[in-house]
Amino acid sequence: MKLSGADILMECLLEQDVDTIFGYPGGTILNVYDALVKYRGRINHYLTAHEQGASHAADGYARSTGKVGVAFATSGPGATNLTTGVATAYMDSSPVVFISCNVAENLIGKDSFQEVDSTGIMLPITKSNFQVTDVNKLADTVRKAFAIARSGRPGPVFIDILKNVTAEMAEYEFIPRREHKAAGAIRSLYERSLADFKVPAIDEEDIDKLVEMINESEKPMLICGGGVVRARAHKEFNEFSNLVDAPTAITVMGGGGMQGRNPHTTGMIGMHGSQASNIACDNCDLLIAVGCRFSDRVALDPQSFAKQAKIVHIDIDRSEINKNIMTDHHIIGDAKDVLRMLNERLTQQEHTEWKNFVFSYPTETVYEEGGDTLTPKQVCDTIARLVPQDTIVATDVGQHQMWAIQHFHFDYPGQLITSGGFGTMGFGLGAAIGAKVGNPDKMVIHVAGDGSFRMNCNELCTEQYYNIPVITFIFDNRTLGMVRQWQNLIYKKNFSETTLDRGPDFVKLAEAYGLHGWRVNNQKDLEKAILEAMDCGEGCVIDCMLDIDEMVRPMVGGGSHITDFMKI
Repeated sequence: MKLSGADILMECLLEQDVDTIFGYPGGTILNVYDALVKYRGRINHYLTAHEQGASHAADGYARSTGKVGVAFATSGPGATNLTTGVATAYMDSSPVVFISCNVAENLIGKDSFQEVDSTGIMLPITKSNFQVTDVNKLADTVRKAFAIARSGRPGPVFIDILKNVTAEMAEYEFIPRREHKAAGAIRSLYERSLADFKVPAIDEEDIDKLVEMINESEKPMLICGGGVVRARAHKEFNEFSNLVDAPTAITVMGGGGMQGRNPHTTGMIGMHGSQASNIACDNCDLLIAVGCRFSDRVALDPQSFAKQAKIVHIDIDRSEINKNIMTDHHIIGDAKDVLRMLNERLTQQEHTEWKNFVFSYPTETVYEEGGDTLTPKQVCDTIARLVPQDTIVATDVGQHQMWAIQHFHFDYPGQLITSGGFGTMGFGLGAAIGAKVGNPDKMVIHVAGDGSFRMNCNELCTEQYYNIPVITFIFDNRTLGMVRQWQNLIYKKNFSETTLDRGPDFVKLAEAYGLHGWRVNNQKDLEKAILEAMDCGEGCVIDCMLDIDEMVRPMVGGGSHITDFMKI
């Protein structure tokens, strides 16, 4: 049958089982939004306050559900407003398809109104991108984009469709995604489009070698990275940790890949890692990292990192091997498949003496309690005690992010949604909205700092309009806390442009958006506010007042040895 490009796009989204889109319309994408009206009930669209909010919502939806997220934007500033969200998804390997429409073909290259080279801008921050100039190629392009986004190491894909393409007519046949690989033409399309992202078969000799290394090790250690979460390999990883009987550290992106209350867990590793994690890393004789990039926040000083250990790297992406840390052995493959093969070959190990040494050091920071003001741990502990254990936590970026990861315990992939690679302030609220839309039966909370919350608090209007009951907790220390911490410790207390002694009043802001708001200064009031927030069933903001000089502890300076903890 013949359909317009806009209708073909919508039908292709249905092929991919898409039922949720976040976006913001504009002139060049109007044909698509006009077609969208006919698909109400099958495809739900959430109009955000800003394209960046749409990008983060689609990302949060993808991370929490394991599905591919979708975001729409118009040309020019609409597309460029997506870029921070696109880069955030790219750095954290989140499968999102971003779709914009550009000016018509006769206006391309003429500096037309709201024209920009979208694909050129997106090239370095996407897994792949496309510009569609022929309506006859639109369906196949959309199919390729989704296949690439979810295949191998997941990631964002960008599609830019010229406006005239959305109006032109072409023949279209609806083929559900589950039938794509069976359909000859589309199977060939898949094979060509995924050729660059194909994961090689796992080498069984590599598996056997690692089993031998584990059997010979007396002081093994594991690192659970974001690749475990993306592969939904949490069950296999927990089994692996138990079989190896090894202390297990978790990266920021690895939250939920290892059960937070598993007795092998040493907590976070790296710059703000626990003493147990960092000291174990420095003393182990075998370090096995699964789905971990060895970023500069983990391997702070590559030359001295795990210097006593043989280092093994398991990753789906060959380009990550020996990029930041030189390894003694590596296995290329999907974490779930690799771990399953290892678990089948391993016998139960026992490392009691080694574990006793590691766990003689704290896995969490101990804070002084009982003062006149709330402490970060009091806030985290009170939240964790009152909300359901399976609550999804979306964070912004800064001190509050580290406190949440240090003190909450995450049990499954998608329970922690945070910007670990790009470090995007303002990520959390949009991501929380997307997570709640994708998981309506679970509680979703948003943990923010007052600096991060200012950046995208406009999405409170999205939360209110669609009645999305997210509870926002603001760790309000009236400063850009992480930057101030560095100024405190490294820049001789020169607090240049970090004090936020200004509006808005966050409680009044929440009320202005038609939401509930509380300001709390002590644990009793915090408990009362949380219970009322959960009971009201609507979006809420709880402003938690903290001391301006609260710090994330411990801390290791950038480029320093992993056990060189700063005096705080």
